[in-house]
Amino acid sequence: MTSKIDIPADNDASESRQLPEHISIWSELADLDHEVSHVEVSLAGHTVRTRVLRAGSGPDLILLHGTGGHLEAYARDMVGLAADFRVTAFDMVGHGWSDLPDMPYTIDVLTEHLIAVMDALGIQRGHLSGESLGGWVAAWTAAYQPERVDRLVLNTPGNIANKPEVMSRLRESTMAAVENPDDATVRRRVEFLFHHKELVTDELVNLRRAVYSRPGFARAITNTLVLQDPEIRRDYAWEPTWVGRITAPTLLLWTDHDPTGGLDEAETLLSWLPNARLHVIADAGHWPQWEKRTEFLSAHHDFLVLRKDPA
Repeated sequence: MTSKIDIPADNDASESRQLPEHISIWSELADLDHEVSHVEVSLAGHTVRTRVLRAGSGPDLILLHGTGGHLEAYARDMVGLAADFRVTAFDMVGHGWSDLPDMPYTIDVLTEHLIAVMDALGIQRGHLSGESLGGWVAAWTAAYQPERVDRLVLNTPGNIANKPEVMSRLRESTMAAVENPDDATVRRRVEFLFHHKELVTDELVNLRRAVYSRPGFARAITNTLVLQDPEIRRDYAWEPTWVGRITAPTLLLWTDHDPTGGLDEAETLLSWLPNARLHVIADAGHWPQWEKRTEFLSAHHDFLVLRKDPA
């Protein structure tokens, strides 16, 4: 499954050597001018130090990761996107290496954090591309603060039907990994994101282990997983009343092996969106931006750069 890159032989070798297509997150960024920094933003009475990765120039494109994630979820896409955009990826509040204030991280709070980060970076309006929880936040932002959103990409936004068994599985697997962040437990949590589990690297697992081992992270993930509580989720659940408010042209990216929802849910969400089209990425799970990078980038380029309106 892993692709290889031919490396020309040196003067002492007669055959080319091969390297994996993906070596490490650093190798993905090695030839890209980029900046990792922190911005401090105000959120519900807290000052939240927020980790940000930026690269490229052009129209603003903001990338939003999923539950328990961090900005490295987009490491394989930064070079391809930075060719056309000023790309910003950041750790949402309570995630990655951003601050972990003790408060429920509901969708309205995560949206407020996104807007505060945009303000701190001087982004008045931009494209949003969100995966899983990030897609939920991106859609909510487009519905309730449409003046801040140009175009919208919802990437495997996750459990549109609010299935209790999906909520339970996500909650239990995430809490298990945070409470016992050893290799095996965290690896199972990361493998949940992939159809081709052989693509899960030690580096990805150890990054998650480092995040999950942060002081205070157990409380933070509990604050994130309130969205997997049906009673709390009810106020933010996907439904046509608020989704129908989204006026931004929308690309709905789904996969044929998404563990959080099938193509029937994609069609349901598509019917609620006023101005959208669906693109299905085959042979991928919950992280097509990693498993099917070329198609993921092509879909973004066609929709955002060539500005194809939904049919």
